[in-house]
Amino acid sequence: MSPERKSWLIGPISAAAEGTLYQQIVDCLKREISEGRLKAGVALPSFRVLAEDLLVSVITVKRAYEELEREGIIYRRQGLGTFVADLGHHRSRETKLEAAKDLLREGFREATEAGLKPAELAELAHQILKEKK
Repeated sequence: MSPERKSWLIGPISAAAEGTLYQQIVDCLKREISEGRLKAGVALPSFRVLAEDLLVSVITVKRAYEELEREGIIYRRQGLGTFVADLGHHRSRETKLEAAKDLLREGFREATEAGLKPAELAELAHQILKEKK
């Protein structure tokens, strides 16, 4: 699949959705990489192509790519394009894992403040995991 057609993997980006537009792009690309749909070495769309596909500014895409590059998830080669880094999957997964831990901590704090005991928390977590199946 050409880099120009990979942008559909990102999905819709919306000013009405939670987070900035560039962060939505970052999050979507991290998800696609961590879940293995974008593999190491795969070429990503150019700033311009992705901006046109997502109906956002080139600056928005550039900022998203720069953040991903800083994190070592993607890399750019002058004259060749932007690619998923060899360790992109691993780094993206680490980032997602840290975000998941933060969300769990927040959820556990909320549940504890609501009066749930550790055994009730464990049961609640078990129920939620069963829902995911």
